[in-house]
Amino acid sequence: MECPHLCQLNGAKVANNPVLKWLTASPDFECSVCKSKKSSWICVHCGQVGCGRYVSGHAKQHFEQMAAHSLCFDSDSFAVFCYLCDDFVVNDTRTRLLHHLRKKFQSRNDPENCGHTQSQQNAQNMKSCGVAGKRKGSLENQQQSSKKMKAKQRLSKARAAGLRNLGNTCFMNAVLQSLSNIQQFSCYFKQLPALDKHRWNGSRTAIASAKRMTDGDALLAEELRKTMISLWEGSKSAISPESLFSVIWKVVPRFRGYQQQDAHEFLRYMLDRLHTELLGIVPNTIKRHNNTRNFLQSPTGKSTIVTSIFGGVLQNEVTCLVCRTESKKHDPFLDLSLDIPQMCSNGKNGVTEETVQSCHLSDCLSSFTELEELAETELYNCPNCKLKQRSTKRFWIRRLPNVLCLHLKRFRWNNFFRTKLDNYIEFPVKGLDMSSYVLSNMHETRGNACGSTLYDLAAVIVHHGNGAASGHYTSYATHEDSWHHFNDSSVTVCDEQTVSQSKAYILFYIRRELNLTPFTI
Repeated sequence: MECPHLCQLNGAKVANNPVLKWLTASPDFECSVCKSKKSSWICVHCGQVGCGRYVSGHAKQHFEQMAAHSLCFDSDSFAVFCYLCDDFVVNDTRTRLLHHLRKKFQSRNDPENCGHTQSQQNAQNMKSCGVAGKRKGSLENQQQSSKKMKAKQRLSKARAAGLRNLGNTCFMNAVLQSLSNIQQFSCYFKQLPALDKHRWNGSRTAIASAKRMTDGDALLAEELRKTMISLWEGSKSAISPESLFSVIWKVVPRFRGYQQQDAHEFLRYMLDRLHTELLGIVPNTIKRHNNTRNFLQSPTGKSTIVTSIFGGVLQNEVTCLVCRTESKKHDPFLDLSLDIPQMCSNGKNGVTEETVQSCHLSDCLSSFTELEELAETELYNCPNCKLKQRSTKRFWIRRLPNVLCLHLKRFRWNNFFRTKLDNYIEFPVKGLDMSSYVLSNMHETRGNACGSTLYDLAAVIVHHGNGAASGHYTSYATHEDSWHHFNDSSVTVCDEQTVSQSKAYILFYIRRELNLTPFTI
């Protein structure tokens, strides 16, 4: 939005701006109160540095103390936020102050250009002093060593693009980076032609549903396609997903605004929306390169890339404890939400190490599939007894998905408050065996569970912080055969041990042998 409060800065000269002077002194980006170097925001009026809302919120506290200091600059995304407008700023001052600030920030964040500029300046100084010829050999040696050092830096640098934070959009960035690095999913969107919402190719029901969900020119699948392509181009260190976020605002009102959102809720809304859109908007130009049928499109037209990749089936078994009558129901799923067992979440908010037992992902899966007796408030209406009776319930996995998405329920309601279980849950990076949780009766499964039950980790979403309505999301994902940590604009290479020690919130596992049969949901 265009901020009217920028007029407060029109009278001052650019060279006298305290932020530019502060940047010239080359200090560290750390909060002036808590000394945190995470999520640094600089007051455009006075140059004071404060941490963001998901750390300790000292930048906002500075505004509350100095009401006239409403504008602050994000050191990571180069975005300017106005606390009085409660929105990000798109306009600039008459002297283009924000433009000069961004250029200064970019020069600081580009060490290669900075080093090159400094070496040129050193050379010019030496020439002006008349000693350039005498030290020519040493200068060449310095330049060669500098080139070698830069080459090493390039090898260690992450070759993946980050996503700029548009204002508490870390939940979206973590999900997008995870989906982008699931090859089967991202390749599909990258190879799609430009989607036209007026070119429909599906059943009447699917077309009508997709048209009802399409708001004006807003098409989530098309914007996701563009974002996926930009992320894999590698031409920028970070891209801004503004177009995608604006479409999300239009099609999913639940996520309008800049407040913190839940990454799992966003993932589910996004996958459901994509599935509905693609049912009615599948371009006729998608062709197979061989004579085999495209596994992404079933003859019934009810299968999409979403269900083919993430779709699985649960079998819900309910048994009456009086007459032993069994009832079986098949429920499709795109992810499994797993409770953290009580033995692993004792103590206040589940974080007291002395009282909490170590927990493994297999404990959560076993708890999900174990037999349990329904409470008195959940009596089963038995069709045989014609009465509500006590009963037992059990889940089995009837069909495994190609990408198994596991959501750990870290947030719980305690009276009127939502608390977080911050326990470490051990999980395998390679070789997750799901055979113990799948129906073993082949007649029951009709061959749907055939194939490999082994999975390897592809991505992890982590929630940092103790607050349920605050905190920060980042993700780990395998990109070009190496693990990367995606923290909004920042992308760094990491090792497998770092990933395995993270406190996972959402886990994405890829099946070693994909089952390419169409699947509807």
